Amino acid sequence: MSERSIEFNSQGVRCVGVLYLPEGAAPEGGHSTIVMAHGFSGVKEMLVPYAKHFRKHGFAVLTFDYRCLGGSEGEPRYHIVPADQIEDYRNAISFATELPEVDAARMGLWGTSMSGGHVICLGHLERRIKCISAQVPLIDGLETVPPEAREALYRRLEADRLERMTTGAVNYMPIAAEDGKSGLFPGRDSWEAMKNVEERVPTWANRITMDSVEKFIEYVPAVYLPRVAPTPFQMIVAAQDTLTPHAVAVAAFETAAEPKRLKVLSCGHFEAYTIGFDESAGSATEWFRKYLG
Repeated sequence: MSERSIEFNSQGVRCVGVLYLPEGAAPEGGHSTIVMAHGFSGVKEMLVPYAKHFRKHGFAVLTFDYRCLGGSEGEPRYHIVPADQIEDYRNAISFATELPEVDAARMGLWGTSMSGGHVICLGHLERRIKCISAQVPLIDGLETVPPEAREALYRRLEADRLERMTTGAVNYMPIAAEDGKSGLFPGRDSWEAMKNVEERVPTWANRITMDSVEKFIEYVPAVYLPRVAPTPFQMIVAAQDTLTPHAVAVAAFETAAEPKRLKVLSCGHFEAYTIGFDESAGSATEWFRKYLG
């Protein structure tokens, strides 16, 4: 088994990633391949357990950092625009198709949280992809913000937009925060999951531009779900998910056409990566085996 650093150009921005290859020489025509990226503000290092799991089961895997995040270029730092990230994803796919170890006719997408929303959009936009697995996906950005917190967030965003227009300032806010403090994802679950991540993953930071927050709550991947077919689509949801609410995801899943599959984990959003890892990774592996071979 091997892994090597890669880089590709995305609209003039250098994006970096890692290519994971199974043991032994590539079969004639190349390996079935999974292209994957992390959720909101995440970086490729957070995907290592999933990448190694899929590689162990015979798939080549390409992970990457979106522009402005992790090791990729782009300014301002910690800035997220959904359309730009989708463009990065599409350029990662194009890069993968040119690799001799990759079978371009057998490529799938795996996304989680916000990138789970991106792969829903790509299911409509990208016919080069043969199947998709979306884990605890973002369905509607506004639904991640509790109703009682929205008015204060709107006022803060309005003030930031005025300041950006008049001074060009780039303002930031925390992604997760302790009780009583302001963060995009309030609540103990988000704080407990993120409070020590910077120590383990130095390329990640608990901050995001205010402009990113505005773009995030306007982002509604659900509108693409009816257009994913005929690409086979799996959605993995968490029954106790309060960040990308379970009920919202299940209702959106009903709008997708066959072939599709819904997998429900008995855990919360962030637990899908920990206590739910074996089940979430296993379900995705089954899906990729079925449609990528």
